[in-house]
Amino acid sequence: MPFTLDETERTHGPIAFVRVPRVTLVVIDGASRGATIQAGPTPVRVGSAEACALRLDDRRVSRVHFEIAVTSDRVAVRDLGSTNGTFVDGVRVRDADVAASSVIRAGDSAIRVDVDASPAQIALSARESFGELVGASVEMRMVYAILERAAQADATVLLLGETGTGKDVAARSLHAESQRRAGPFVPVDCGAIPENLIESELFGHVRGAFTGAVQNRKGAFEEADGGTLFLDEIGEMPILLQPKLLRALETKTIRRVGETQARPVDVRIVAATNRPLARAVNDGTFREDLYYRLAVIEVALPPLRARRADVAALARSFYERLVPGGKLPDAYVGHLESKTWPGNVRELRNTIERDVALGLPQGTENAPASPPPALPSGIESIVPLHMPLKDARAAWSRAFDSIYVRAMLDKTGGNVTRAAQAAGVSRRFLQRMLARLGMSSGEDD
Repeated sequence: MPFTLDETERTHGPIAFVRVPRVTLVVIDGASRGATIQAGPTPVRVGSAEACALRLDDRRVSRVHFEIAVTSDRVAVRDLGSTNGTFVDGVRVRDADVAASSVIRAGDSAIRVDVDASPAQIALSARESFGELVGASVEMRMVYAILERAAQADATVLLLGETGTGKDVAARSLHAESQRRAGPFVPVDCGAIPENLIESELFGHVRGAFTGAVQNRKGAFEEADGGTLFLDEIGEMPILLQPKLLRALETKTIRRVGETQARPVDVRIVAATNRPLARAVNDGTFREDLYYRLAVIEVALPPLRARRADVAALARSFYERLVPGGKLPDAYVGHLESKTWPGNVRELRNTIERDVALGLPQGTENAPASPPPALPSGIESIVPLHMPLKDARAAWSRAFDSIYVRAMLDKTGGNVTRAAQAAGVSRRFLQRMLARLGMSSGEDD
């Protein structure tokens, strides 16, 4: 996600801003004609669902039809798996940039993209890290700015991003910066638990609730009481269990499997997924109401290829954990910066762990620094140490010319032509140099 850093807009300290286009979406056709909404870096979702930022009263529009996000140099529209498609100026698109005054069609509705002449300013965080998250790029400082505000609230947070972008690290860091830092942080991988056990894992069970339930057991909600419950891979949550999760989020109570009594719990939910949940809503594999209950605050972690400026800092951070006090060779850092990292930060970390264990790739180790040559005896007869640096440099240059020319003529037996060829200059140039130095070539012109 490219941004332009505006270094001219600063407050006290290293706070900077990014400028983004000021974009307004205006419905110009359809039953919702006249509706408007401002778009910004946080995606604006458009669809027929009540919870969409821009709701269209249109039967041919999907529940979550498309979204628009604004960066410093583009206005991007992305179809979210709609049934009837998203069209920009008559062309069906999945992910595209749109220009000012473009018309986006969804179902029987049309939305015009208006771009104001004066851009908006988005403040960046002054941090170069946030908890365990490392990176001083503009992209990460935008993420930190959101996480800083989210840490002071108790709202549910949904972390989005490709596999390996550090969603689990962001969740831990958010907990550590929050007012719940003294409480437990309980992670649950919803994609790694068998479907028949995930309800018990989350809510617990009582003795005899099912075969193998030989004693009462707390679930993750109760274990996280007073702290943070991290639901990783929330997109893998079985559809039949989603209503119970939604009820727990809304009522702040849970019921153990096999129990009728509700138990109050005080937890802050942070969820994460690499799946586009809006598409899952349209597919019917994820409940719309649960999606919007989780996405109170959305944070999209950028892929590593979108923040290459952070590769060196991340690499050095990982290396120092493995080799305390060690210094990562600059040649190796350059090797890492040249790669695309489809596996993102996780791939970078694993690569460094492997190379530390097996040895750095050939040619990326820094050559040991050789000691400087010893100064020759009688250095003061060569270098005019009695002069200031500027004068000594000029005198040294004149002395070098004289010594070089005399040595070259001596080597060629006084032959100016051969001396000029060996020195890589013209014969005429060498003759003028001899005249300037007050030397004779010993040859007749």
